[in-house]
Parts: sequence; structure tokens; C-alpha cells
Amino acid sequence: MQALFTDDPEERCKKMKVEDLKKHRDAPAETFIDKQDQRRNNKKKSVKPSRSAGTECEAAREVGVDLEGSDLWKRFDEIGTEMIITKAGRRMFPSLRIKVHNLDPHQQYSIAMDITPVDSKRYRYVYHSSQWMVAGNTDHSCLPPRLYVHPDSPSSGHSWMRQIISFDRVKLTNNEMDDKGHIVLKSMHKYRPRIHVIELSPVQTLVSLPEDGVCSFSFPETQFITVTAYQNQQITKLKIDRNPFAKGFRERDGGVLGSYAWHSPFNLHFKSIAMELPGMFHLVIISDQMFINSSLH
Repeated sequence: MQALFTDDPEERCKKMKVEDLKKHRDAPAETFIDKQDQRRNNKKKSVKPSRSAGTECEAAREVGVDLEGSDLWKRFDEIGTEMIITKAGRRMFPSLRIKVHNLDPHQQYSIAMDITPVDSKRYRYVYHSSQWMVAGNTDHSCLPPRLYVHPDSPSSGHSWMRQIISFDRVKLTNNEMDDKGHIVLKSMHKYRPRIHVIELSPVQTLVSLPEDGVCSFSFPETQFITVTAYQNQQITKLKIDRNPFAKGFRERDGGVLGSYAWHSPFNLHFKSIAMELPGMFHLVIISDQMFINSSLH
């Protein structure tokens, strides 16, 4: 019996402490969570996630832009809209006209437009099938989109919302060295205009498209293919019919010319006039046509 009690009392206390430590070690982890740590964890759960840079804010998502004249754009889109580009610059028809709403009436905004490629393809027109076909790939990296800022910028939200905003002064060019502010595009490529509503701070000057505070909009029916001469006769006819600046291409009775030949926009009827210029030639004007008689004296 003495062999059962040979342990020293101090040794028995050490064994009890070791067993208690084993029990605590094997206990579930949650029993050791400190109340202060638990309060900190609860606070972390209530923190709202922050938005990353460039993410639209709630107010920005409410801004709306309506396309004016969308029926005309859709009519062109059904045929395949073409836009003339020249070295000197050519205005668009239809022109882009918009209406904005849900802006802050007291906030300053700039409204701008650029034109971006729809894809990385080059196109050609197939006459026997009257449609555009892909002709190959292209590279747009050498021509970054040029930003056209509306001349009324910056203005208050109240000022923008009470008017129809027109970009009829925008000109398209194929001159890559253009220094007149025209939008530079490549011929036989497909593009789509974009509208940017840009919220400005009181001291901010708009030089290029900023990363934040921008709402961008585009409309599928406004895409077009750039040309140096119209390829589809239906586009030519529709532009003559609907463009108010194409009066010279219409017949005097209001009909549309079948051949689309140029006619004078002035309703002038000249009588037969013969003028003798000293020592050189006769200038004869007969029924809007000028003939030069080169017989020398």
C-alpha cells in the first residue's frame, strides 16, 4: 500500500496542473475568445465596403441622356449609315442631338463627345449585294479618340437640362495632322459616338477625359462607316431627302432627283447674254450654262 502513495504532494500538484492545461488545450476554441476581441469583430462586420476608384456613384447612375431624332438615326441604321470624311473636315448628318436629365441643378458640368471604333475591322462595300463586308483587320492604337467639348461647357446642371444639346458643329476628318480640333477617323471603318457628362469641381479645368466623375453614354443606332464618297445610293437618297442643307440636290417642285446630279441652289434664270471682252474672247451665258468662245480677234 505504501507504493501507491510514494508521490510527493508537490509532485501531485504539478500533475494536476498538467492535466488542467491539457483540458484547456483540448477545449473548443470559442471558449477562449476574449470579449474585447469579440466586440472588435462585431464592429468590423458593420463597416460598409468602400468603392474603388472610378466606380460610378449613386447620383451618377441616375443621370440620363436621351437621343433626339432617334427615329431618323434608326432609319439610317437600317440601311447602313455612312459618314463622309475629308481632309478639310465634314459635318455629320444626322448630327448628334441629346437631352440630359437628373443633373444637380447647381453643380457645374462639361458635356463632351468622342467617337470610338466599334471593332478592329476594315470594311468594303459589295455593290452586287448592296452590303458592307469585312475586308480585314486594322489597328486603332495610333489614333486615340479626340475629345470634342461642347462650346457651352462648363455650365450648371439647370442650364444643360433646359435645352437640347446639339453637336452639329463637329467635323470629321481623315487628316491625322489636323490642328483644328476636328475628330480624326480612318476611312472604311465602323465607329460609334459617345457622350460624356463630366462633373467638375470649382477649380477644375477640363483638358482630357478624367477618370472619375464621368458618365458615358452611347446609342447603338448611331454607329456608322466612314467613307470619302457615299457607297450606297439609298443613303445618298435619304440624306438628300432629310438634310435641310441639301436643297441644291432637290428638284424645284419638291421631288428628289433620280440621278443625284448637282443643281444650283439658286432659282436664277439667265437670259442669253453675249459679252465681248477686249482682245480676248466672248463670254456667253445661256440658261444657267456658261460657254466660252475662245476665238481671238
